[in-house]
Formats: sequence, structure tokens, C-alpha cells
Amino acid sequence: MATKKKAAKKAAPKKAAPKKAAKKAAPKSKAKRTPNAAFMKPMNISVDLQAIVGSKAIPRTEVTKKVWVYIKKNNLQDPKQKRNINADAALQKVFGGKKTVNMFEMTKLINKHLS
Repeated sequence: MATKKKAAKKAAPKKAAPKKAAKKAAPKSKAKRTPNAAFMKPMNISVDLQAIVGSKAIPRTEVTKKVWVYIKKNNLQDPKQKRNINADAALQKVFGGKKTVNMFEMTKLINKHLS
């Protein structure tokens, strides 16, 4: 009988060591983020880009948002390659005559139309 007890003890799985409770970090003060002034500066928009986003001087971030609204509204995003934008006539002027532009290249091309 003694051998049966030893075999039973060996087959029993070992319990994991209890995890220690993580120390709580000192509470951080909830300071509000202040926007970067460079991003909030209204930019002058070229004539080609005004056809898409309007003639009012707006910050660079808003220009990008409005271009994306235009792209979504006119269904210009490539359905297979979501990173590519298939430009219509108005966007081709902004993109320097290119018919298809990568979304990362798009911001670079748009910045050329802002001053």
C-alpha cells in the first residue's frame, strides 16, 4: 500500500506559487494636455486644395480631417489596398498629377499646399 500512496503523490500537479500583489503607483496629478501651438496655427491653403477643404484658413490637422471626409464621401479609398487613395480630378491637382497615392505620401503632398 505504501507504493500506491507515493505514486498518487507524484501524479498530483504542483500548484503555482501565489503571485505577489503589484505595488500601486503613486497617483499622478491629472493635468490636462495642452495642444501644441504649431498644430493649432491656421494655415493658408492653396487654390487647388481650396476646392476640397474650403477657402477658410484652418489648422493642418483640420485640413487632413477634411481631406479624409472628402475621400470617404467620394469613395476614393482603394477597396483592396486600403492604404491607397485613388485620386479624382480635384485630388490629382493636389497630388501633383498622381492617380494613386499612399496615405502616408498623401500628407506629405498636402503639406506642400499649406503655408
